[in-house]
Amino acid sequence: MSTVAEQVASHLLKIKAIKLEPEHPFTWASGWKSPIYCDNRKTLSYPEVRNYIKEQFAAVIREKYPQAEVIAGVATGAIAQGVLVAQELNLPFIYIRSSAKSHGLENLIEGEYKAGQKVVVIEDLISTGGSSLQAVEALRNAGCEVLGMVAIFTYGFQKSVDNFEASGCELTTLSNYNAMIDLAVKTGYVQESDVQRLKEWRKSPDTYK
Repeated sequence: MSTVAEQVASHLLKIKAIKLEPEHPFTWASGWKSPIYCDNRKTLSYPEVRNYIKEQFAAVIREKYPQAEVIAGVATGAIAQGVLVAQELNLPFIYIRSSAKSHGLENLIEGEYKAGQKVVVIEDLISTGGSSLQAVEALRNAGCEVLGMVAIFTYGFQKSVDNFEASGCELTTLSNYNAMIDLAVKTGYVQESDVQRLKEWRKSPDTYK
């Protein structure tokens, strides 16, 4: 029986939410060259995948954070996932913008919540953790107690590990870079000869060419 990490990785590769191109690197918005591109929003277009991820998110939260009172999604990629999880758990949902609105109420956090409430944050993808932890900080500044964050996938950069540790925010992910590479080799999605290159990229993504 496959683990959740393997099953999620399998889904992501199958629907091409994750693309691996060691010979033809993608260019991220940051300017980094990368042999991998991950777009977890594609999971929403596949009911089987969408439901599996929703159920696994809910299972993690029931096990680790049974005291959760609110589910929060990080805009924009995790809003839909967060709504699905909140519905599954019959909990209120809110979401955190990347920046406050410049008009109207100028909200940074959208939805109904109260200071002191226990919140679990849903995220779709963890790279360095910067934008994800900004959402955590916004919730804390609003008086909420952040129990932890649950995400679909992480690249596992050391920088993200350090950032989450420094913030005191527990991170749980359904799948990860190592599980994805192992499965990609097993299924012939990439060759064994590509593995070292893929692993080297994660160690130093800013200098990869």
